[in-house]
Amino acid sequence: MKLLLPHVHSYVKNSTEIINDLKMLHIPDGALLFSADATAMYTNIETNLGIASIKNFITSHQDKLPPNFPTNLFLLVLTLIMKSNVFTFADTYWLQLAGTAMGTPVACAYATVSFGHYENTTILPQFQSNLIYYKRYIDDIIGIWLPSPRNNTSTFNQFKLQLNNWGSLRWTVEEPSTCINFLDLNISLKGSSIYTSTFQKPLNLYLYIPPLSAHPPSCFKGLIYGEMKRYWLQNNPADFIDILSKFIIRLCERGHKIEVLAPLITQAASTLKHHYTIPKQKRDRDQNTLYIHWPFHPHGIQRHTIRQLFNNILQPHIPFDKMQVAISRPKNLKDILTRTAVSIPNDLSLNTMITQNRHRPISNQE
Repeated sequence: MKLLLPHVHSYVKNSTEIINDLKMLHIPDGALLFSADATAMYTNIETNLGIASIKNFITSHQDKLPPNFPTNLFLLVLTLIMKSNVFTFADTYWLQLAGTAMGTPVACAYATVSFGHYENTTILPQFQSNLIYYKRYIDDIIGIWLPSPRNNTSTFNQFKLQLNNWGSLRWTVEEPSTCINFLDLNISLKGSSIYTSTFQKPLNLYLYIPPLSAHPPSCFKGLIYGEMKRYWLQNNPADFIDILSKFIIRLCERGHKIEVLAPLITQAASTLKHHYTIPKQKRDRDQNTLYIHWPFHPHGIQRHTIRQLFNNILQPHIPFDKMQVAISRPKNLKDILTRTAVSIPNDLSLNTMITQNRHRPISNQE
């Protein structure tokens, strides 16, 4: 499915890509920003329509896909997933009858590509003179609209009607304006220039990792670096200082000590400076690395001990240039109590379950 995503013209990976796109745009006079949000997108993608859209999408892009792309097998497996999704509730098993197969890894890409075919063939060609910019992150749309010279509203109303003309999926479209919120961005238009800042929902509880958590220390370091990098990319220097200060206060409110945070923030700032001022060195593709996966425990063996053991005992005897320790967190209560996979009884196969569910009567409640 990932091979199909780049051919969806509206596809965007994240808000950073949005920022980079907007920096390259020339905004004509009269253009305005708009956003749209799908109403329960996964639920409202009709299964037969979604599968047919992806089939047509593959057919229209066959020459751009690898020659060995397994089209028939791909569509067969996709149909199986979308029409045979079994999930559990307490001690009962349920077969999903409509909408995107929830909880499956393919759901996001399926929603992107299925509606993307409609965008490629209908939305974008029909309104190409009005859409200066148009991108979608699954169920969120951002666009820059240039009104028609003679009628400022009728064309946009036609656009909204056309957007809601694909199956039972419906979009809530905000009217064009000079300021919108999209994903984690606040985007404003001033003349021909676009400005961004970090958008945070008023009800956000900021439940960051507490100091007594059993997460590996690298998780907390990654949180600080990731947030600082995001703030730096999304804000001007003054706004960056303001939101970073709020971030530090919120971490302290979660129980972290400022004397512990200070060196981590300094280290993250140094890493960011190094990342954006020093050219990236090419990685040695021939480097042979041994990866060791190790679940973290606060009182268990630590990364530096594993590395020391490797250097002193193993390295002279194995054909690896270096060793990388991949630390993961142990299972928490959510992992134990929330099952994302169906456990099949030993005396029953998956094929038997699917066959039985396919031919049995289903009540309206299911």
